[in-house]
Amino acid sequence: METKRKREIVIIGGGFGGIKTARMLAKADVNITLIDKTNHHLFQPLLYQVATAALSPGDIAVPIRGIFSKQKNVRVLLGEVTEVLETQKVVRLKDDRLIPFDTLVVACGAKYNYFGNHAWEKHAPGLKTISDALNIRERILISLEKADQTESPEQRQKYLNFVVIGGGPTGVEMAGAIAEIAKRNMMRDYNNFSPDETHVYLVEAGPRILNGYDDSLSDKAVEMLQDLGVEVLQGTAVTHIEPERVFLEEGVIESPNIVWAAGVVANEVIGSLDVETDRAGRALVAPDMSLPNHRDIFVIGDAVHMKDKEGNPLPAVAPVAMQQGKYVANLIKNPALYEAAVREPFSYLDKGSMATIGRARAVADIRGLKLSGFLAWAMWSVVHILFLIGFRNRLHVFVEWMWHYFTYKRGVRLITGRDEVTDEPGASDDLMGAYRGKV
Repeated sequence: METKRKREIVIIGGGFGGIKTARMLAKADVNITLIDKTNHHLFQPLLYQVATAALSPGDIAVPIRGIFSKQKNVRVLLGEVTEVLETQKVVRLKDDRLIPFDTLVVACGAKYNYFGNHAWEKHAPGLKTISDALNIRERILISLEKADQTESPEQRQKYLNFVVIGGGPTGVEMAGAIAEIAKRNMMRDYNNFSPDETHVYLVEAGPRILNGYDDSLSDKAVEMLQDLGVEVLQGTAVTHIEPERVFLEEGVIESPNIVWAAGVVANEVIGSLDVETDRAGRALVAPDMSLPNHRDIFVIGDAVHMKDKEGNPLPAVAPVAMQQGKYVANLIKNPALYEAAVREPFSYLDKGSMATIGRARAVADIRGLKLSGFLAWAMWSVVHILFLIGFRNRLHVFVEWMWHYFTYKRGVRLITGRDEVTDEPGASDDLMGAYRGKV
């Protein structure tokens, strides 16, 4: 008797959406191939804490193979997808391998959008990967070392300037964390300059930061950032970026510490799909998350453009991707739903939004309940710990946070001489050379 062939499910991306889809199919009679260009699932919402020396990379990342070590219907494939061939029902990898599928789930995420100014990326790195976070961390630590060894207040000022471009949740959290480093946490270790000499700038081109939040929470966030010493520049566009220099509509800020958090654009894989896209390159899918002309191909997470019941675009956050992953997995598990002429549309349940500004400072909107301060921060902490995969990660992050809260100390302050820190490959000055290759 001939054995019935199992359906081949290919998932592109090991982020929140892709992981959720695969885990929801644990008991389904299918073969799953999960493809990612890295070997780990990264908890991006806490990546800024790696960049600001609060956490280690291992606290917020876990090997994808470890997640699925007991799920026998999953094959994890390390590779980068460059193209989807819909009619042949295969995906092409960077090394030209072809992976066939019956159903494809594209959860490839997004990258930072420099709005056509690609040269800026070298001088103002984004924060999407562990490598990004470590490079930013090294820039910050090296700047503090240089400032401590520069006698002239005028010459050392640029090393004590920190610029975060983009006033969304990532930018707000990054600016607050840098302010705590530069003005409070590490000042006891440096004797040649004072906290008052450090300047942290949060630059937002729009009229206000945290644009997707209620005006009252946005105003509260500005107030809390200013209390930390952050200079919030709203309605201020960046016109140009050079090495160690940011040009604004009015004025220039000199700094080697420039972080880009000003919007995202979809992964290039979306461009190979037979689907319309929005200005950010995100796929405009059918209500069931599938491509309008290809019912067996779904797009979820940051790579898709969908609207809620009020007509507002869904935010690029983990809960959206996870709910979409769960929805698609339920379709795949239930042939009647999958083969239906008209599938039940996806509906997002908004459980609220949160952004942290610093120690015991955060804003939250939980279904209309607006909170700020310590209570919002406590809720933010609990939610983020619960989202972490793995008991070890949750416990370690909790212990680290309690340590930071009561001691004001940050432990992960290593300069390892990463070559990527400098703007030019292999470039170094005397100070960088002194730290090259050392821990």
